[in-house]
Amino acid sequence: MMTASISLGRFSGLFLSARTAAALCLIAAPCLAEDAIVKTIAVIPKGTTHDFWQAVHAGAVKAERELTGTKIIWQGPLREDDRNNQIQVVQSHVSKGTTAICLAPLDARSLRNPVRDANTRKIPVVIFDSDIEREGVELVSFVATDNYKAGQLGGETLAGLIGGKGNVVLLRYAIGSASTEAREKGFLHEIAKHPDIKLVSSNQFAGATAETARKVSGDILTSLQKEKIGGVFCPNESSTFGMLLALQDREMTGKVKFIGFDASTKLLEALKAGKIDGLVVQNPFKMGYKTVKAAAAALEGKPVEKRIDTGCAVVNKDNIDKPGIAEMINPPISTYLK
Repeated sequence: MMTASISLGRFSGLFLSARTAAALCLIAAPCLAEDAIVKTIAVIPKGTTHDFWQAVHAGAVKAERELTGTKIIWQGPLREDDRNNQIQVVQSHVSKGTTAICLAPLDARSLRNPVRDANTRKIPVVIFDSDIEREGVELVSFVATDNYKAGQLGGETLAGLIGGKGNVVLLRYAIGSASTEAREKGFLHEIAKHPDIKLVSSNQFAGATAETARKVSGDILTSLQKEKIGGVFCPNESSTFGMLLALQDREMTGKVKFIGFDASTKLLEALKAGKIDGLVVQNPFKMGYKTVKAAAAALEGKPVEKRIDTGCAVVNKDNIDKPGIAEMINPPISTYLK
């Protein structure tokens, strides 16, 4: 009888231990689920307000949803001229050991040191949208539009619209922005092929917002009111919208051939209304997606292409509804950003 009691006691102890273990597992389950996210990828854009960056964000979220145990952190400056804030964001992620960093540098030179710090900490870095000066910098990949080619497309299109002759304005974006500087160079290279095209303004900068671009554009148009301007090219979303507003202010839309860059809702509406003749468009959704995928592949030790071109095209009233163009100008932002 004593033996039976002892056996029963042992059995009860085992039963209690099993119940305790099960309870502990239930308590720990949320922690285990949370701990399953072992990789964090910081995605740091130039700014967070323009439609372009919203599309990049949506593409990054799509990639995140396809990856197991990975979380993206979307964090960047509000304005596209706040270099100090972007530097601080990168430094913060380096300090806390974020697993990987994806960066669209506001300035090709000033962001080098934070990236070097990431290299020192063995944090993989993917650069997207706009390049960085490469001296002393190690990168997983550069994911972007071929911006020089995009600028050439803009120049070729504008030259065709004005019949290869006339006065042309280039409104630049900002000093130090590698992506837009490459577009401007591509545009100038193409325009130089046409000896009967005269560049009457090419040294003015729009600045970071549509309002600063509107003011600068207005000043240019006023100073050149005695010149017959045949065409205008702008290299990004905010400069394009600012120039549009300035042309509208002076009732010049439709009278000047206008090629802009990027595809926000307002710019597409202006295109359909004949106020803009063409927009060089990128694929920001694809850019965000490919950027995060490149970082994740690097973390897994997989090979990654050093240069990933996400494509560009010129959209106009004739091709705006074609499938390839529609995918670039109407990314599924609402599907991924709620």
